[in-house]
Amino acid sequence: MPRAGFASETRVFDPVAVIPVYNHPGTIGEVTQRILAHGLPCILVDDGSDADCAQVLDGLADAHPQQVRLVRLSRNRGKGGAMIAGFQAAAAERYTHVLQIDADGQHACEDIPLFIEQARRRPDAVIAGCPVYDESVPRGRLYGRYATHVWVWINTLSLDIRDSMCGFRVYPLASLVELLDDARIGWRMDFDTDVIVRLHWRGVPVVNQPTRVTYPRDGISHFRMGRDNLRISWMHARLFAGMLLRAPMLLWRKVGA
Repeated sequence: MPRAGFASETRVFDPVAVIPVYNHPGTIGEVTQRILAHGLPCILVDDGSDADCAQVLDGLADAHPQQVRLVRLSRNRGKGGAMIAGFQAAAAERYTHVLQIDADGQHACEDIPLFIEQARRRPDAVIAGCPVYDESVPRGRLYGRYATHVWVWINTLSLDIRDSMCGFRVYPLASLVELLDDARIGWRMDFDTDVIVRLHWRGVPVVNQPTRVTYPRDGISHFRMGRDNLRISWMHARLFAGMLLRAPMLLWRKVGA
């Protein structure tokens, strides 16, 4: 399993969990403890949370100084902005892979070993969570995801990405850093889809890992139906234009596969 704490040397396979946190004081403690139980160090990114959540994050970092690093943003940047800050911190510590997981407890932490083992076997690939929902999923959210699925299949000219919106995945950090240096990725709810499509364009393989996803009845969602759907629609339009430019390359890749 990965080392405890943070060191300067680069390892062949050395993952860290990055968790974006925006006002989840009631769940982030349990999520962090469950991640640490799997031997995985954590980078918690405080995305401009209120004082009560910030205090919880301070307590986690103080209680686990060798395993938990806290990155604090002075203002809310959105999920993508928080993840990018976490990626930068992970790269500075020379980790090789980042496990992304949400702070609200909807992801199955017991599946972390499956994601890590897949990443160990395929260190060049994104290990992308493919949700298996129970009856707790809001039907509007479930049906709305299919529109994004179709657009992703169009914009990659493939069915390689089964679900682009799940925030439970493992990234190869070197490929991700190269992408972030070259492209502007969506900073809010458009982030998860934007980044995985652009990595796919660059030839980064995607391994789809089924995982259980639940929606707690008292869960806190920061998805804003009107604003975020407009942002996601604009992202799909940008990606479609990018796909048209890359279509010959994408088609050639399919022929050569």
